[in-house]
Amino acid sequence: MTASQTAEITGLYRYPVKGLTPEPLTRVPLRTGQTLPADRRYAVENGPSGFDPEQPQWKPKIQFLMLARNERLAALDTRFEDATNVLTIRHDGQTVASGDLETAAGRAAIEGYFAENFQAELKGPPKLLSGRDHSFSDVARKVVSIINLGSVRAIETMLGGTAVHPLRFRANLYLKGWPAWSELDLVGQTLAIGAARLKVVKRIVRCPATNVDPVTAKRDLEIPPTLSRNLGHMDCGIYAEVIADGEIGVGDAVAVEQPKLI
Repeated sequence: MTASQTAEITGLYRYPVKGLTPEPLTRVPLRTGQTLPADRRYAVENGPSGFDPEQPQWKPKIQFLMLARNERLAALDTRFEDATNVLTIRHDGQTVASGDLETAAGRAAIEGYFAENFQAELKGPPKLLSGRDHSFSDVARKVVSIINLGSVRAIETMLGGTAVHPLRFRANLYLKGWPAWSELDLVGQTLAIGAARLKVVKRIVRCPATNVDPVTAKRDLEIPPTLSRNLGHMDCGIYAEVIADGEIGVGDAVAVEQPKLI
C-alpha cells in the first residue's frame, strides 16, 4: 500500500455490551491505550468465569454470551445511555428489559431477562459483568478493530455475489478506499486520523460470529471456511492500539504514516 492510498471512515461503532447491538457514532475521542469509549464495557457471563471486577483480567469469549454460539442475541435491539448507565433491551419492537448496569437492581433486571429467555443456552446463572475501564475484547489488550470494505466486497465475490452485511464483522471502524486485503499487510505500521495515531498490532482471525446475519439473526453463511478455502487463512480486518490522542469521525481520512527518514 502506498502513501497515496488513503482511506475514509464510512462507519464508526461501539458495542457497550459484548455480543449485543452495535451503536453508530458520528465522532468520538480516542485516548492512548484505550478502546472507543464504553466499547465492550460490559458482558453477560454464561456460567461462572472467575472474573473479579476488583481485579479485572481478560477471559476468553466462550465465558460469555456471544454471537459465535448464541445467534439469537442478534434479534435483540439494545441501547446504552452513557449519562444514566441504563441498558434497554427491545425485542420485536417491545421493551422487554431495562436497568442501570451500575446498580445491583439494574443488573438483576437484565440478568432476569436472559435467565428466562436464554435458559437452553446457559451454563449457569447469567451475570452482568463490569470491570470499570476493563474491555471484554476478544483479545487481551485494548484495541480498535478496523474493517476494510474492499475486503468485504471480495468476500461477496467468493460467495458468488451473495451480499455480506459489514456489521457481521462487529468492527469499530469501517473504511473505504483501500484495495481488498491490503490492510492485512499493515501490522506494525501506524495509521494517522487527524491528530490521532493508531498502531496496527494484529490481524483479526474470524470466528463463526460472522456467519450470523445481524438483521435476521440467522446463521446463513460460512465466512471463515470461505476465507480458508480461497486465501488459506481466516483473517479479515485488523486490530490497532491508540498511541496518540485525537478525535475521529465519519468522513475522516485515514493515512498510512510513512516512517521518518533519519
